[in-house]
Amino acid sequence: MCDSVAIVGDSGGPVWLAKNSDREPSEAQAVEHHVAAAHASGAVLRCTHVELPQAAKTFAITISRPAWMWGCEMGVNSHGLAVANEAVFTRLPVAGSGLTSMDMQRLALERCRSADEALALIIELLERYPQGGRMSHTGSLRYHGSFLLGDPQAAWVLETAGSLWAAQRVRGRRSISNALSIEDDFDQIHPGAFEFARRRGWCRSSRDFGFARCFAGRFYTLAAGGRARAARTSTSTAGLDVHELAAPELAATLRDHADDRPAAGLRMHMPCAHASWLPTRRAGQTTASMIVRLDAGGSRAWMTGTSSPCLSVFKPVPLELGRAWACGPPEQPDDDSLWWRHERFHRLVLGDWSARRHAAADQRAALEAWALALGPARFEEIWRAHAEALPSWIEAAASLGSPLERGAFTSYWRRQSRRDGLRR
Repeated sequence: MCDSVAIVGDSGGPVWLAKNSDREPSEAQAVEHHVAAAHASGAVLRCTHVELPQAAKTFAITISRPAWMWGCEMGVNSHGLAVANEAVFTRLPVAGSGLTSMDMQRLALERCRSADEALALIIELLERYPQGGRMSHTGSLRYHGSFLLGDPQAAWVLETAGSLWAAQRVRGRRSISNALSIEDDFDQIHPGAFEFARRRGWCRSSRDFGFARCFAGRFYTLAAGGRARAARTSTSTAGLDVHELAAPELAATLRDHADDRPAAGLRMHMPCAHASWLPTRRAGQTTASMIVRLDAGGSRAWMTGTSSPCLSVFKPVPLELGRAWACGPPEQPDDDSLWWRHERFHRLVLGDWSARRHAAADQRAALEAWALALGPARFEEIWRAHAEALPSWIEAAASLGSPLERGAFTSYWRRQSRRDGLRR
């Protein structure tokens, strides 16, 4: 489950895009910068599950991706194109093998210069390849995708159901989550979408046709709670001026807990998600976050490279570095990577949320303020500083609260940490 938001000015750029990537609680996510490259004629590219012809040239990209997957959850390229995607659940079947929506948006970053080009490429991919294959780390979860595509002048929402799709240009601000949201207010649509829905009996005429109304899978859409979270991020960004906006305001949106608890209820209703013992919440852990400012005069991006933005630090990442760089954790826990170091801190805090959530809060705020002020030129120094600060944050959290963990929520996380080999 995920949440994404875009904000576009009345007269174009700058364009802001932000996302929380929600996946399984132990699904480590890597932040990587890949340089532009030329590829030999006839070269083949291996995506997560399938192969396809490689492009003659690929652009420099900075992405955040699940460590086991080729595709990315979000990213930005050297031309100032940014992408984010959401899982959506539809009435149409998901293929046993194919391109994942994460693959499609990484392909868009590698091959496109603008949001318009990315929109056209993903539509072409939907026609040529099925959406399919395993999309979860440990389970068999499969889903279709929706996308938020932005550049310094414009942004698009693209929602899909199999090979069918609808697209809507972003005007002002737009939030998407794990639910189809485009009805008859699309700007572009698959030419066969209405007739497909009519033949299935999902609408009677063009007057009662809506893309979400006809193609959304009602049970999983309701269980995912996407509409409530999209409403939440839309409300929290209301009134923000795109020209006066800064990264901290969108960071606050991604850190929102709604009722100030890490988890509550059957469905997720807050952008900052922490997995829970409930079946509908087990894949609801924010495992990485991104904020991007897309500007013709120079775009900038910040990522956490960790779970739980409420406890983490947004740090600058390069858009054009000239060399490869990675903050890439292994799939299994280790003692050195930033993602797994931070995860130990996160899980310790969840052991007594009310007492420990403010542990090292001043240090975290100071590090983020420094990171935002320094900018991308010294990004590696900032990423190292985050990793090096975590032992003291863990010590601060351990000194607070009760050593006894009670209740279903903390018991769930204790079992999860045992399975992962993490000590708390």
